[in-house]
Amino acid sequence: MSHESRLDLALRTLVQQQRVAALGTLAPDGTPFVSMVPYVLLSQGPDMVLHVSGLAAHARHMQTDPRVSLLVMQPEADGQGVHDLGRVTLLGKARFLATDELGCQECREAYLNRFPEAEMMTQLADFCFVAVRLREARQVAGFGAARSLDAEQLSRCLGRNAPLSE
Repeated sequence: MSHESRLDLALRTLVQQQRVAALGTLAPDGTPFVSMVPYVLLSQGPDMVLHVSGLAAHARHMQTDPRVSLLVMQPEADGQGVHDLGRVTLLGKARFLATDELGCQECREAYLNRFPEAEMMTQLADFCFVAVRLREARQVAGFGAARSLDAEQLSRCLGRNAPLSE
């Protein structure tokens, strides 16, 4: 049995327990744009799956420039300093999935397992799944506890070493 570091556990717990992220995209003129997106992790590897409307500004931005950033953070708690909040900034590349593409059904099932209320939206023609291949991250696990991770380290941390207990 391998030892899981405190930072690895904090990262995996944060990303698995939170359900939404701030998504940063770039408009065609280079203007940064931030929006909120629900996400799910795939069971293998560090990919995140988003479900977006083609009418949304962030979808158009990702089609023009697939580079994205996602911020996942711990919610505020009474008495906790804001600088102590755990958070991770994930950098990746977005890819829109065709409905008949291999893996799209897995993405749909994973997404609906986490967001069953989205069933109707998955049937709308203007919505599609986006796989975000994570390339690196910057984790802050509280004041004075920060590190950078590459894709391999992220995969190891998020690769489901052990399921979280609910």
